[in-house]
Amino acid sequence: MDFQSVGVIGAGQMGNGIAHVCAMAGYDVVLNDISPEALTGAVQRIEKNTARQVSKGQISEESRALALQRIRTTTDLGSVGGCDLVIEAATEREVVKDQIFAGLQASLAPQTVLTTNTSSISITRLAAKTDRPERFMGFHFMNPVPMMKLVELIRGIATSEETYQAMLTVVGRLGKTAASAEDYPAFIVNRVLIPMINEACYALYEGVGNVQSIDAALKLGANHPMGPLELGDFIGLDTCLAIMNVLHDGLADTKYRPCPLLVKYVEAGWLGRKTKRGFYDYRGEVPVPTR
Repeated sequence: MDFQSVGVIGAGQMGNGIAHVCAMAGYDVVLNDISPEALTGAVQRIEKNTARQVSKGQISEESRALALQRIRTTTDLGSVGGCDLVIEAATEREVVKDQIFAGLQASLAPQTVLTTNTSSISITRLAAKTDRPERFMGFHFMNPVPMMKLVELIRGIATSEETYQAMLTVVGRLGKTAASAEDYPAFIVNRVLIPMINEACYALYEGVGNVQSIDAALKLGANHPMGPLELGDFIGLDTCLAIMNVLHDGLADTKYRPCPLLVKYVEAGWLGRKTKRGFYDYRGEVPVPTR
């Protein structure tokens, strides 16, 4: 499996970061989204982020220019199917991912390996609905992709050893470190991280502390770079809730019950930074706690 081209489906926060690192690693990238505006915004973000890397001396202007030339955008899902490797990075909803893989089916090349950037959904279940479960894996990047060094590799029950070894090679070429996880709800990172954020929500919900004190306690008391509520806003509270629901449904343990306050914030559309309001209000010059 000698990959030369990578198709990235979804031009949002994760997708544009994945396209960025793949292009910098020398892969020809086809970035797909249903929204032309999202594709334009993704390219602009990649241009901005690579320019920042040049200014910091992390990459050369020449390597930046070459990487940008390797990225092609399209709203045609079928254009992705011919790539050697496909990385699905759409919204964290299983029905959407199923529709994407079904829509790809007719255009897939025989050698194409399918992967998903899901942060919690069963790899085995997603793979079973495709024609190549042995060439299907979880390929979970951390956010922000260009900065974070970890990639979780998750094998489904049918994933071949050849596919796994090939993806290990890709991770190395991207300059990242692989952590291999079993196909259980939320894998490793989010199995530990998201319940911590949910517990911080409970601490807020029960009046143990306010937003500011809870975040300060973890930053200064546990040496975390971001407080849990600040981190939840950064990830997206809808994503946090989706992962908690996967954990609760998949493990049937009440310790994974989503906090009612987290549910209310999502119902209000206060999803964090991307909507300008979450546990903090981001509409002014300085974020202000909302509780």
